[in-house]
Amino acid sequence: MKNLAILGSTGSIGRSTLDIVESYPERFRVLTLAAGKNLESAYEQARRWHPRVMSMATEGDAAELRSRLRRDGIKEIEVSHGSPGTVQVATHPEVDFVVSAIVGVAGLEATYEAVKSGKSVGLANKESMVAAGELLTAEAQRHNKPLLPIDSEHNAVHQCLRGGRMEEVESIWLTASGGPFLNTPRSAFASITVQQALNHPTWKMGQRITIDSATLMNKGFEVIEACRLFGVPPERVKVIVHPQSTIHSMVEFVDGSILAQFSVTDMRLPILYALTYPERIASSLRFPVMDLRHLDFTPPDMEKFPCLRLAYEAAREGGSKPIALNAADEVAVAAFLDGSIRFDQIPETIEQVLGETESRKPESINEILLTDAEARTAAKKRVQYLSRSKSPLPWTASAIHHGE
Repeated sequence: MKNLAILGSTGSIGRSTLDIVESYPERFRVLTLAAGKNLESAYEQARRWHPRVMSMATEGDAAELRSRLRRDGIKEIEVSHGSPGTVQVATHPEVDFVVSAIVGVAGLEATYEAVKSGKSVGLANKESMVAAGELLTAEAQRHNKPLLPIDSEHNAVHQCLRGGRMEEVESIWLTASGGPFLNTPRSAFASITVQQALNHPTWKMGQRITIDSATLMNKGFEVIEACRLFGVPPERVKVIVHPQSTIHSMVEFVDGSILAQFSVTDMRLPILYALTYPERIASSLRFPVMDLRHLDFTPPDMEKFPCLRLAYEAAREGGSKPIALNAADEVAVAAFLDGSIRFDQIPETIEQVLGETESRKPESINEILLTDAEARTAAKKRVQYLSRSKSPLPWTASAIHHGE
């Protein structure tokens, strides 16, 4: 029986993980949960799973959850909140495996503390590896514990690497769908609307990751994550556009052999792989091989999608640059969504912040968070400058939400 802590239990990865637990009750037990701000879902999860500890984002939500559970006669669940609560969930002494699925740097401290306390960690949080991958991998090596990728591309690489030794690897290939603007001319990027950018051709995801996919920044983050997870330099991590999204990743070996991984596009499969590694256990998740028709591959256009170029540059420099890249992107994407800047000004904002970021190597989580805060401040100043130069755009996220 493996005791699980799930960080981000009410999000899509968290819910998929709980589906896995439901399917394999003899193998997994939910021990602790960090639920963030979704009080209603957290309440239902607490009633269903009876975790030892449940953490909410705010003190108010924690008090409300505690009150509801007591009215139901459930007094054995300890309810905590904030960053200390998330750390408590991740480092509980009886936890064997931590699923890190909190979006953004909010989950960074708890993920690091889980690794530091000797837990095995399944990573569905790119931002943790982008901002603090050097610290996380060093700590995992010190404890001889795996950092197991849950996102589909890196999980696919991990599976392909079982076919050879790392010293036999020539290149890692990450596939990209190309997003909604693969065939849109660059000259049209200034007029791209939020609604167009949120219309991803393959995946249904949260707003930030959908915009990151449209700019190819998401693939840039994956390049940085691959460098750190698998210990390879950026020039050996290749991106290839594959609109069908059938092949999740490939590994090319020095003799010219290439192993590719494809499977059903269901996040339960990489989650199950991470939870049971190094075993493989039977599941009902099947890919319809007979449905395969054709597979297209093209190189990415880094002039048209400069975010990918910026990510490679940050990966080569390391240290503070990937931290600033992630922070500036989050601010710029939020500004695009609320109509403050144009789509083509997202990479412009990020490049400006990277140029202003002093190159240094943070030695602690606190230093990383300080660098993150400095980059966000710089990005917000750039956004303010850009937004003052024009009228607010009519295609804001709030307008879309209200059907305008």
